[in-house]
Amino acid sequence: MTLFFHELKRDRLKLIVWTGAIAFMLLTSIVIYPQMTSQMSEMGDMFSDMGGFSAAFNMDKINFGEFSGYFAVECGNVLGLGGAFFAALMGIAALAKEERDRTAEFLLTHPVSRVYVTAQKLAAVAAEVLILNITVVIAAVAASLAIGQDIDGKLFFNVFSGYFLMQIEIACVMFGLSAFLRGNGLGIGLGTAFVLYFMNILANLTDKAKFLRYITPFAYADGTAIVSKGSIEIKYLIPGIIFTAAGIAAAFIHYNSKDIRA
Repeated sequence: MTLFFHELKRDRLKLIVWTGAIAFMLLTSIVIYPQMTSQMSEMGDMFSDMGGFSAAFNMDKINFGEFSGYFAVECGNVLGLGGAFFAALMGIAALAKEERDRTAEFLLTHPVSRVYVTAQKLAAVAAEVLILNITVVIAAVAASLAIGQDIDGKLFFNVFSGYFLMQIEIACVMFGLSAFLRGNGLGIGLGTAFVLYFMNILANLTDKAKFLRYITPFAYADGTAIVSKGSIEIKYLIPGIIFTAAGIAAAFIHYNSKDIRA
């Protein structure tokens, strides 16, 4: 487990900054809800009657005036996109950074196999995503209780589970891609996360693009869709599990045979 803890220590600043920023933004969004309740009815009607904009973000399927609808939208904006960026950032750098930082020779001269290295790095990425989500859940629950809002345990569980699974999928896919890179893949990781987010918006706008929901993890991790349906849509989650497994398999297979530049 030495490499696992080394990776956590190596990435601790990124983890602290991203976790702190996302938790703070979500906490703030929840805390200001009581000050906005007097305007929620009008805002809910307005958001649900904005045509393509409402459809793009599923606002026509929820009541924005209720806390559950408000929470779904804010959670999606903050944890959904922010968490996706973080997961992509951690995944895309996991294996590639050894060649980028010229530390591969030092690492691989130790009596450990490449399979061990890959497994430990993958475990560290998953742990970082988990830590971020646990912190955000604690912040969201604390903020909700602080403003006197009753918490729907099933709703919170489904929404946060959806975003966590989405982040794990993105992290694993980027982890697999990281095995093929030799330099900084920051742009690739963040760009991919944004494209996946945009795919879900496009799929919500037109029936001709609905097939994209089977590609983007934002389809099953859409907080507004989860609130309106009451659960995660399994038909979109299953392709996500397949993509996750493919990313992990690609990392182990390619990194084990890769000609690594010292």
